[in-house]
Amino acid sequence: MATYLITGTNRGIGYEYCRQLHARGDVVVAACRKPSQQLEGLGVRIEAGVEITSDGSIARLKQRLRSLPIDVLIHNAGILESTTLKDFDPESLRRQFEVNAIGPLRVTHALMDHLLPGAKVILMTSRMGSIDDNSSGGSYGYRMSKVALCMAGKSLAIDLKSQGIAVALLHPGLVRTRMTGFTDQGITPEESVDGLLARIDNLNLENSGTFWHANGEILPW
Repeated sequence: MATYLITGTNRGIGYEYCRQLHARGDVVVAACRKPSQQLEGLGVRIEAGVEITSDGSIARLKQRLRSLPIDVLIHNAGILESTTLKDFDPESLRRQFEVNAIGPLRVTHALMDHLLPGAKVILMTSRMGSIDDNSSGGSYGYRMSKVALCMAGKSLAIDLKSQGIAVALLHPGLVRTRMTGFTDQGITPEESVDGLLARIDNLNLENSGTFWHANGEILPW
């Protein structure tokens, strides 16, 4: 039994992480801005009012956690806003960088003393953050923020290795969630998280810093 702290848990992939981990007997701390009825019905520990772009909000979360050791910290909270060259919006780019790239690093830094040797840090990124895989262009804010997140994850893997902490960068696949408009071309959150948990369970210091698809494929940078 391990303790997982997950951000962005009120729906979609974050909720499904909570559901599957709780079902298999792990301890779940579900951090979110506002819990959904679905999340409240799970019976996991909910930490509401968590805004990952706010140092004060994160400090209050840390205070509530007291001395709780975290075995796996999953950074799932994120946003996707349409940003094209034609409709260039610098503020949208900034928002996506704050949430998608800086937020996870801010939370990891704040919770470092909760991460003991053997702990794992999981960054939920996207293959849209792969420069080599970009064949369609556009989505400037989302793509750029996810590239930045991938770089942060690679640096974390190097910096935390001496402390016995492993880091993974995970792409969930194209998943039928609100973020993707519930696309009928995607897989279910259940299928996605099943694969993601397999990657997390197999994460160690030897493969730390790898950029994985939920299905086990190693993605290009």
